[in-house]
Amino acid sequence: MTTTTSIIKSGLGGLLLSAGIAFFGSSITTAAKAELSANQQRDVTALIENYIRENPSVIRDVLAKLASDEALAMKQAAYQLLADDSGDPTIGPHDARITIYEFSDYNCGYCKRLFPTMMEILADDKDVKLVVKELPIITESSLAAAQAGIAAQRQQKFPAFHAALMGWRGKTDDNALLAAAKQAGLDIEQWRSDMNAPQTMAILRRTEQAAMALELRGTPALIIGTQVIPGAVPKEQIRQAIAEARKNS
Repeated sequence: MTTTTSIIKSGLGGLLLSAGIAFFGSSITTAAKAELSANQQRDVTALIENYIRENPSVIRDVLAKLASDEALAMKQAAYQLLADDSGDPTIGPHDARITIYEFSDYNCGYCKRLFPTMMEILADDKDVKLVVKELPIITESSLAAAQAGIAAQRQQKFPAFHAALMGWRGKTDDNALLAAAKQAGLDIEQWRSDMNAPQTMAILRRTEQAAMALELRGTPALIIGTQVIPGAVPKEQIRQAIAEARKNS
């Protein structure tokens, strides 16, 4: 039923209307609200079926267009989720022309490998900011670390906290989180409270939804403009993506 309706809407309607007028004469058009008889309905159905049999490529073209339209709609929805970054940890000027989104996990070795590269990028280009999408997927302790990062953002001290935790060697446990929080100069009591705040959990759920919509398979993953770049890639590749995004912005 859905396929037939889509086909008619995509162009067959005009053809069938013309064929119907030719077949039935003026009986279809004499009254604006005239209804087809049972025999006429069967004849129209047969006409549709014959057309489809004789023109199978029409079905393929329509289904391909439907699939393309659906993929485009899903991609647009994914980027809308991505751009909803209220409360996400951020490094760099808020009014930067280019935004890099990084899906990251503090227990991800490749994320830690990428960290100095990202800091060099931000230091070299003052018109770029980094939005960290906390995606705790590696171990059980990743969740607490992600909550801690978001809570550090609430006090506007995320860059220092992020640097401390990315530089931590060993298990990212409570001791590591507390050490990073103290090094960043956080109000520890407020920080602990913010870690478990409903807003923090809502941000994590939003990030998870964005990762699923973008069909990400792991961390790290960078989104620059419309490019999705998985893994700890070289600095030059990131620079090229920034240049492309700047050209298209």
